[in-house]
Amino acid sequence: MTYNELLENARNNMGPHCKACPVCNGRACGNQVPGPGAKGVGDVAIRNYDAWQKIRVNMNTIAENKRPDTSFDFFGLKMRYPIFAGPVGAVNLHYGDKLNDISYNDILVNACKEAGICAFTGDGTNPEVMKAATKAVQAAGGIGIPTVKPWDVNTLADKFALVKASGSIAVAMDVDAAGLPFLQGLTPPAGSKTVLELRDVISKTGKPFIVKGIMTVKGALDAKEAGASAIVVSNHGGRVQDQTPSTAEVLEDIVDAVGKDMMILVDGGIRSGVDVFKALALGADAVLIARPYVTAVYGGAADGVKLYTEKLGKELADTMKMCGVSSLAEISRDNLFRPSSHYVRF
Repeated sequence: MTYNELLENARNNMGPHCKACPVCNGRACGNQVPGPGAKGVGDVAIRNYDAWQKIRVNMNTIAENKRPDTSFDFFGLKMRYPIFAGPVGAVNLHYGDKLNDISYNDILVNACKEAGICAFTGDGTNPEVMKAATKAVQAAGGIGIPTVKPWDVNTLADKFALVKASGSIAVAMDVDAAGLPFLQGLTPPAGSKTVLELRDVISKTGKPFIVKGIMTVKGALDAKEAGASAIVVSNHGGRVQDQTPSTAEVLEDIVDAVGKDMMILVDGGIRSGVDVFKALALGADAVLIARPYVTAVYGGAADGVKLYTEKLGKELADTMKMCGVSSLAEISRDNLFRPSSHYVRF
């Protein structure tokens, strides 16, 4: 199966919203929600993608001729690439009823493990979603990251009991999910957390805790104060708040503020191995990619996940080779093109 064949298969298997575009850039789906689009005018998903394309890399092949080492250490798990499949929920609503959250995670989690990477799983109002997701992680030997919504205290206790039983290597909370309609107006209330509330949640998990949905330096510092082991710089793909900046635009400042104290992951519009390289050069430790992995699962199940992962990995290794670095640790901001004052725009 080629990547183009994967996309064609996905188009035949998906609902009316996602077009399984050659490049998932947010333009074809716009503000279609339900669907894979973004909230409001729908330009945040587009802005996420466009921001990475404006960053250019410095090509330099005067370097030792070594095979690039793309391996990444994630809390003791050696991954083949610094790439995670991001958490996705309500796939049948947004992408088509061939799959639901349970069947999607059953495919994704183990397929990512076999491809040498790791998947974040989603959460939802249906308790069976988290039960099935954590079972999938357990079946994969704990190689998976359950992502829990910012529920009320009692609901969180139930969810984290499932996470503990899964043996997962880490756990995440997408705090920006407070903007999702289904989480608002619940009794007891769910939603945003204070630093103290988040610290209490983190202290009870007993695992590396990842806070997803950080878009400001203050948010990153708050997550650090709460005891998070890692953060994901993320605007939830533009699905929770209209008119936010892109993740690429805020990443560098967040790295400068907390990069020495915690692991920093980033998502939002990253679509190629070159984009992965750019994110690492700005200071991220690894990236999450969500929508294209949905396409991979709908278009080729486990084989689709393997194909897309290897495509990303090859692009990353090729870029490292052409930019004169042989390990992830060597990638730095020096590998990015920074226009000088005498730069002439043609």
